[in-house]
This record gives sequence, C-alpha cells and structure tokens, in this order.
Amino acid sequence: MSELTHLDAQGNARMVDVGGKAVTSRSATATAVVSMLPATMQLIVSGSHKKGDVLAVARIAGIQAAKKCSDLIPLCHPLMLNSVKVGFELDETSNRVLITTTCSLDGKTGVEMEALTAASVAALTIYDMCKAVDKGMVIERICLQEKLGGKSGHYTRQEGPEEGVQA
Repeated sequence: MSELTHLDAQGNARMVDVGGKAVTSRSATATAVVSMLPATMQLIVSGSHKKGDVLAVARIAGIQAAKKCSDLIPLCHPLMLNSVKVGFELDETSNRVLITTTCSLDGKTGVEMEALTAASVAALTIYDMCKAVDKGMVIERICLQEKLGGKSGHYTRQEGPEEGVQA
C-alpha cells in the first residue's frame, strides 16, 4: 500500500500539492444502490410521487454535488469539471435503484471524489423525496467502479458474485 498523500511527515492533514503535475484527461465512475419497498418503487416508476419526478431531482442533486465536492470534503481540490453524468437503472424485481455517476475533466488531479459524492447525494435525494412513504429505505454499496487517467492509471473494480450488485 502506498503512503497516505493527505498526511505530512508528522501525520498532519494537508492538501496535496498538484502544482508540478501535468494536465491530463481523467474520469471516474461511481455507483450507489437504494433499496426500497415495492410501493415506493412503483411511485418512482409511475412518476406519481406527489413531490414530483424523483429521479429528475436526484439527477440534478448529483450533478450539483459533484460541482460542490471541494466544499464538502475538506482536502479536495476545487475542479473545473468537463462533464457530470448521473444515470439510474430501476430493478423492479428487487426494488432497487442503481445509481451510476461519471465525472470527467482535463486537470492535475482525479475526479473519484466528485463521482462518489454525486452518487451519494443522488441516493440521499431519493431517500429524502421518498422518506414520507418509506423510512426503511437502505442506501448501500457506494463505491468507485472505474477511474481513468493520472499517474496511477486505469482502475476497474473487480467483484465476485458474492458481493451483490454488479455495475
């Protein structure tokens, strides 16, 4: 395991200096899963939720969250994102919403935290909009699926069937 880049030699938190790094194209994809009751899933599928289009609001929230990541995560750099995509896959059989987010930029640091933040906030927004009808929803499996670019290169999550959702 490599050393923790957000700690100095004395163990103090620090923002990583990216001043000398080259600008490269980078992207990251993250996922999250929201499990719910069948009736809650039907409200989302039918678009009949009294608060409005749950997925449209969650998409906007995810995009906004990626843009605000450095305001939320103390040691993240403010980034000029090229793109933020938030998608949803509805699994009506198991009453789950799979959220997939992808962020990209041309810059000196990666966008993993922006993609993870977008997926997390999109999931929280689904919960917020539906909590009046289903307080038992579960948000789980927030994870990085893939990242491209930068010094560490290409990463793809390797999952076995025992780990549940495959993105």
